[in-house]
Formats: sequence, structure tokens, C-alpha cells
Amino acid sequence: MLPRKSIIPEDFAFSPALVSPIPRKPVFRDRVNKARFIAKSGACNLSHKNIREQGRFLQDVVTTLVDLKWRFTLVIFSMTFLCSWLLFAMFWWLVAFAHGDLDTNRKPGVEQCFTNVNSFTSAFLFSIEVQVTIGFGGRMITEQCPTAITVLILQNIIGLIINAVMLGCIFMKTAQSHRRAETLIFSRYAVITVRNNRLCFMIRVGDLRKSMIINAVVRLQVVRKTTTPEGEIIPIHQIDVQTESAVAGNSIFLLAPLIICHVIDKDSPLYDLSAMELQCSDLEVIVILEGVVETTGISTQARTSYVNEEIQWGHRFVPIVTEEEGVYSVDYSKFGNTVKVATPRCSARELDEKPSILIQTLQKSELSHQNSLRKRNSMRRNNSMRKSNSMRRNNSALAVPKVQFLTPEGGPNLAVT
Repeated sequence: MLPRKSIIPEDFAFSPALVSPIPRKPVFRDRVNKARFIAKSGACNLSHKNIREQGRFLQDVVTTLVDLKWRFTLVIFSMTFLCSWLLFAMFWWLVAFAHGDLDTNRKPGVEQCFTNVNSFTSAFLFSIEVQVTIGFGGRMITEQCPTAITVLILQNIIGLIINAVMLGCIFMKTAQSHRRAETLIFSRYAVITVRNNRLCFMIRVGDLRKSMIINAVVRLQVVRKTTTPEGEIIPIHQIDVQTESAVAGNSIFLLAPLIICHVIDKDSPLYDLSAMELQCSDLEVIVILEGVVETTGISTQARTSYVNEEIQWGHRFVPIVTEEEGVYSVDYSKFGNTVKVATPRCSARELDEKPSILIQTLQKSELSHQNSLRKRNSMRRNNSMRKSNSMRRNNSALAVPKVQFLTPEGGPNLAVT
């Protein structure tokens, strides 16, 4: 009886070929559509579920109010003042009822605690006048009621606290840092090309405002699903990626749009990634721009991400900064435009092991460029020759023909008409 074939593929079997130093050819698989971790607008694609300790949010009420949406913030703002007015209106009504101001059959010589407070509606109006210090003059407290004076002091203190907290939350919500991040833009596509004989991952960042971002720093992270040697699956594995500015230890001067470059070296998570493997990978490159707003001094952060469909291999950003009449001009209509350049399709590891690949690629690009120039010159010559031939034909067609007349003697007589 023949042995049954194992269900484990031969590529994954423990054979000597796997432990040999010879690298195995990459196996390309169909990429499964994966949800991106950071949206292009910078919003985090993450939902929190089954949070049991909801009381932690009430321990930081100010941050909770600032993080709420505007409609909830305005509802809480209105309900806080309305409830405080109703609560103290009840206190004023009880004080007036206990003192006998609501009794219509009271004696004429007895002093009232309030003037013109005869119902709950008038007590509610009096509560509003006290807390917002309107004071129309028709209602007031007399010196015959110490309890009313105590309630007046208490309502003023609580009203000031409510005003400070709610107005502070509204101010913090209108001056949030992410509002400044709306004018920090990123290129729609990232590119991978050769710069200084090294494969580089590059993006372009810019600031639309004239007020600058101080101490601006750009950080890159690669997010991908990984499996540890122990078999642990990490769905969101964040790997820091070094940029040229980070290596130098200096912040960028974001006066004009800049190209952020990451050299794909042996420490890069993109070191073993080729152009074909990039199409099948599930990686996501997150870009984080942080800095301090010059006008307000508030720290701000702008984020975006690039998946494999948004990374163009073998492209380069076109220049957009030009000098016009002594002034540098930035054309933002070309902010995300790229041009195709000669770039090896292999990974950075293969390019380091075989530097001749880059030389051959550049030579082929130079030959193709020369051939294209020759074709353009030949086409121009052909077009010029065709134009000259057509002009000659037109001139010959417009020339006056010669007519021959015969004289009576039979001799030819040429005449031009």
C-alpha cells in the first residue's frame, strides 16, 4: 500500500534546502484586501469595544467634553446652565415659601424676604437674573432674610465655576491642534527610486500657511502583520523607519515643500522588498508630522499613510519651486506629480549584492533615451521634408503655364499668357 501524501506543502517541509544559506525565490500570493490603520485624512481606523470601566472618562471631565462632538458639547453646555437655573429657582421658591412671601393673606406690616417673587415662574426669572447678573430691578432680596443672602452667595460662586469650565471647554475645542493640521499636506503617492546610488522611499510634505511650524519633525512607521518565531501573531506590528533628518538629529525647516527621504538599507523593513513583492505585500507606511504652531504655541500633529497601491516604484517627484523675479514661487498644482525614471526592479538587498544591476539599468536608460532622441530628430526631419515638398508642389501649381501659338507660316511662336 502506497503511503498517503502529506497535507503539508513541500515548500514548508523541514528540508535541508530551508536551512541552507542559498536564498529561496520569493513566492507571490494574492494579496487580501486589508483595512488601513491610518486613513489618508489622518483619522485612526480603530474602534474601542467592551470597555467596562466607563467611570474613567468621568475622572477627566474636561478632556471628555473637548473630545465630544459639537452637537453633544452644545447640548451639555445648554443643559448645564438650564439645570442650574432650575435648581436655584427651586431654592428661591422654598425660601420664599418658608418665609411666607407666597401667602396672599399675610399681614401688611411683615417684611418680605423678596420683592415681586410670588410664584415658581417669578423665582425662575429671579434665578436667571442672579446668575447672569442681569438685574432688571423689579426683584431683589431684602435684609430680613439671611438664608436668601446665603443662597445668593452660593449661586454666584457656582455660576462662576460653571462659566469658567464650560467656556474653557468651548475655547479648547475651537483651538484644537488638529485644526492647524488641516493646512499640512502630504503627497497622494509615495515613490521608490534611486538617489545617490541607493534605493530610497520618498514622500513630499508641505505647509499651505505662511506662519511656520517650529521644530517640525517627520517620523515614519511601517505597520504590518507579523508572526514571531514562537508562533505569536502580532496584527499591528509598528516598526520605526529612520529618515535623513532623523539620522542627522535635526528638525526640518518647513518653509517650502520638502521631500522626506528614507534610505532603504539593511536596517530598513523594506530591505528585502522588490517591485513585484510590493504589489502583493500588506504593509502600510505611516507618516507623522509633529511641530509647534508659531502663532499659538500649541503642538500639532498631522498624519497620513501609504499602502502598496499608493507607492509608485520607479518614479520621482517633479520640482515645484522656481525663482521668478527674485522671489521663490511654489506651484502647488504640481505638488503630487511624478515622472518615471530608470530604477531597478529588484530589492535593495539584491542591489547591494550585485551593484552591476544599477549600472546596467542606467545604461539601458541612457540607450533608450538616445534612441528616443534619434526618433524625435528623424521625425522632425521627415516632417520638415514633407513640409518643403508640399510647399514646392503648391508653388508649381501656382506657376503661370506657357502657351504655344502657330503663325500662318507654320513657325512656332511662343507667348506667355
